[in-house]
Amino acid sequence: MARPGGLAIAVVLLMASLAGLWLLYQVLPLPMSDIAVYRAEGQAASVGGDLYGFTVTKWALPATYPPFAAVLFIPTTWLSLGTLQVVVVFVNAALLALLIHLSCKAAGLRKAACTAPVILATTALALWLEPVFQTFVFGQVNLALTCLVLWDLSRPDGARFKGFATGIAAGIKLTPAIFGVYLLVTGRVKAAFTVLGGFLASALLGWLVLPAASIEYWTQRMFETGRVGKVWIVDNQSLQGLITRVLHQPEPGLLWAVPALLTAAAGLYTARRVYLRRGLDSWGVLCTAITALLVSPISWSHHWVWCVPLLIALAARTRRSPWRRVLLAAVTLAFAARTMWIIPHTGDLDLHFAWWQQPFAAPYPLLGLALLAAVVRWTRKPSGTPAAAVGRLPAPRAEQQLPSAAPSGARAV
Repeated sequence: MARPGGLAIAVVLLMASLAGLWLLYQVLPLPMSDIAVYRAEGQAASVGGDLYGFTVTKWALPATYPPFAAVLFIPTTWLSLGTLQVVVVFVNAALLALLIHLSCKAAGLRKAACTAPVILATTALALWLEPVFQTFVFGQVNLALTCLVLWDLSRPDGARFKGFATGIAAGIKLTPAIFGVYLLVTGRVKAAFTVLGGFLASALLGWLVLPAASIEYWTQRMFETGRVGKVWIVDNQSLQGLITRVLHQPEPGLLWAVPALLTAAAGLYTARRVYLRRGLDSWGVLCTAITALLVSPISWSHHWVWCVPLLIALAARTRRSPWRRVLLAAVTLAFAARTMWIIPHTGDLDLHFAWWQQPFAAPYPLLGLALLAAVVRWTRKPSGTPAAAVGRLPAPRAEQQLPSAAPSGARAV
């Protein structure tokens, strides 16, 4: 990509990738069902309709986001659904390129982050990673939220309003709120409270525009996890999905709640540990993201778009290390293989997998648990790099070594 003509090659590769997506749509129409839900939410918000009383698409999908998100979705009503779907594809492609740019900066690859051929070629390839591809298939907002959080947390400590954008992301989809806890446990109290401020501002705006819907959501709907979808289907790549399928029980109860609490504590401890002992905010953010995906009751496979910064963080450290290249290839394969879709899972087969099928049904939570374990092992001894010396997410050359192991249905949005 750095050679003459690299830009032309990258552009051709990206156009071929998008053309492949279009051809796939012609053969097997992609539902883009979530964008239909977003548009319906925006319509309800614009006319004062019942935000949580409707269902759309043949899957009868309801609204599941806070009222603030519905307010942001009002502009989607200005376009027809068909036009909106085309626009969303190109917007997500642009967001994927932005995420790659931000991820390269976070990994210390600042030259690559500003090199158009590299960004375009990587975008063309990353589109086919399963979480990214599923984001395109459903017309999801995962790439936008990941970019918002990664940009916000990549800013130097003490930057004005650092954490506010993360709070806004939490106001759209609750799970980013865990990054406020990460900032708190790593001693950045001001930024943590700024996250809270952003979240409260989003909730206040939602209440001012949709007061009745806000009361309904915050007192009732946010606790209805069954409203989002069935936890036991292979689409759910959270710890609860894994445990439910292993136990063959659709409602695991405390058998999930206790491991989830322990994982949340262990994940935040790991994130804090890698930040304080190694001064690596980049890996702290990644560990926090993985923790959120693990402990959320439902993490659809397309929520795992954090695989993009993860793979770039690993790729930044493969120079002169063949085993690290093998490691990178293995993790990339795990996010591209789509094993959860290959095994038979129609009907309730998800609850009847044999033991040897379980790893294929839950590749992402297993990778996430492996990451947390690897980082704990890697940080047994401090490197001597004080966390206070880290302003931005550090370059890979500041690191001493790579962790010894890699991290890694009926549904609503």
